Amino acid sequence: MTSTKLRPPLPAHASRESPSPPEGGEGKTYAVKECFLTLQGEGMQAGSRAVFLRFAGCNLWSGREADRATAQCRFCDTDFVGTDGQGGGKFASAEDLAVRVERLWGEGAEHRLVVVTGGEPMLQLDTPLVDALHGRGFRVAVESNGTLPAVGGLDWLCVSPKAGTDVVQRRGDELKLVWPQEGIDPAELETWDFDHFLVQPMDCDERDAATAAAIRLAMERPKWRLTLQAHKVVGLP
Repeated sequence: MTSTKLRPPLPAHASRESPSPPEGGEGKTYAVKECFLTLQGEGMQAGSRAVFLRFAGCNLWSGREADRATAQCRFCDTDFVGTDGQGGGKFASAEDLAVRVERLWGEGAEHRLVVVTGGEPMLQLDTPLVDALHGRGFRVAVESNGTLPAVGGLDWLCVSPKAGTDVVQRRGDELKLVWPQEGIDPAELETWDFDHFLVQPMDCDERDAATAAAIRLAMERPKWRLTLQAHKVVGLP
């Protein structure tokens, strides 16, 4: 059985101060699959109004069905290939992308939230974009698989580990375990430095069994809290 690999502990508050991916500079473009206004559907911030910013690309799966069986992540339920989704495209600078996010939010400067996801957002998210979003009053929340160190300055970091991958980001705000996954030991994950531990049933053909397994884990290990994909229940994207 393959287990989730661990690295030596990262420095304190690594979710906000870890070494970041290469910073954006002249000539960098951001490839965005989709960007739209919605309600956050998962996790501790479920139900919150947010601009959802999905970057194209992932380091655990190509996104092609032909490659799913050999991918490191085989249960992904997301289309992150290309830039043809709602509000998607290529953006020539952090400022251009931040302007798009602000326009989607509309009027009102309070409680601004952008949720950055993928694919794997740490392949593209960088300090200039985080700063540009902060400059427009947004809290920046990120959903990552944890195999790349988080860029600094984030306001919220959710890590969702995948079995058999080399997880380097072991600190953050929220750890979301999609369950069941053979090869992941929840007790091992409980040693990581997160404020919230959530278990979410896997969206798969055996959905009822996955839901029962997630409920059982939360009942047997009280550190974990059951979370559901509320956006799918109410029909939001």
